[in-house]
Amino acid sequence: PMAPEPLSRRVAPGLAAELAAELVAVADALADAARAAALPHFRIAIAAENKAEGCFDPVTAADRAVERAMRDILAVRRPDDGILGEEYGTTEGASGLTWVLDPIDGTRAFLAGTPTWGCLIAVADADGPLHGVIEQPYTGERWSGGLSPAAFAGPHGARPLATRPPRPLAEAILFSTFPEIGTAAELAAFARVAGRARLTRYGLDCYAYGLLALGQIDLVIEAGLAPYDICAPAAVVQAAGGVATTWDGGPPGQGGRILAAASPRIHAEAMALLAP
Repeated sequence: PMAPEPLSRRVAPGLAAELAAELVAVADALADAARAAALPHFRIAIAAENKAEGCFDPVTAADRAVERAMRDILAVRRPDDGILGEEYGTTEGASGLTWVLDPIDGTRAFLAGTPTWGCLIAVADADGPLHGVIEQPYTGERWSGGLSPAAFAGPHGARPLATRPPRPLAEAILFSTFPEIGTAAELAAFARVAGRARLTRYGLDCYAYGLLALGQIDLVIEAGLAPYDICAPAAVVQAAGGVATTWDGGPPGQGGRILAAASPRIHAEAMALLAP
C-alpha cells in the first residue's frame, strides 16, 4: 500500500492562510490551558479509577480537568468544530473540522511521577489530522506542526523540528509501549523489528514521538491505539519530515497498529518485518 500524502502537500491548498493561523493559535491556547490544568495534579497523591477489566487503564481528576479546560476554550473560540476527547467523548460539529484531544496521554506514567506523559491536541478534517501539538507541561516542552512549520520549544530555547537522516534498521533506535500493550501476534511482529534494531527502549507514550520528531530516534511501533492517541503525534512527525502510517501503510488517524519512522527508507524496512 502507498503511504499517505505528506502533510505539507495535503494541507496547504485546502485551508486559507487566515484559518490556518487561527487554528494554530487555538491549538497553542489549548496547550497553555492543558499545562495549567495538569501541573497542580502532578507528583502529588492522586486517586485513580480503573477504566478496564483485566488490566490497569487509569483515569484521574487530572485527565478530566485538562479536557474540560480545553473544551471550555473550544466552546468560545471554535464553537462550530467537532470534538473527540478521551474522557468526554464526541461532540458533533458543523464546520468539517474536529479537535482530537487526549488530555493526559500516559496516565500510568503520570501516576508514577515520570515526565514522559503529555497533553495531545490535533485538529483534523475528514482525511485525518492537519495540525498537532504534543505538550509536556512539567518539562516545559512543546512540539507542534502541520499548519505551521514543525517546531520545538523548551526550557533551553526553540528550534525547527527535523527527523534523523536515513539509516539502516541495524543502526536504529526503536521505542514502544510493548510488551504492555498488544496481542501475542503483535508482540511477535514487534520483536522481529526489535531484533534487528541497535537499541530498543520501552514505555514513553507520546514522548517517544516527540523524540522521533526531534531527530533523536528512528522508529516508534505501537498497537491498540485510539484516534486521540495518535492524531497529534502523527501530525508532528509528518511535519518534521517523518512517516506515520498503520502497519499496512494506511493513514494513521483512526489509530490501531502504528508505525512512525524518521524516513521512508527505514519505514519500509520495518514494515516488511511487521507483515505476518
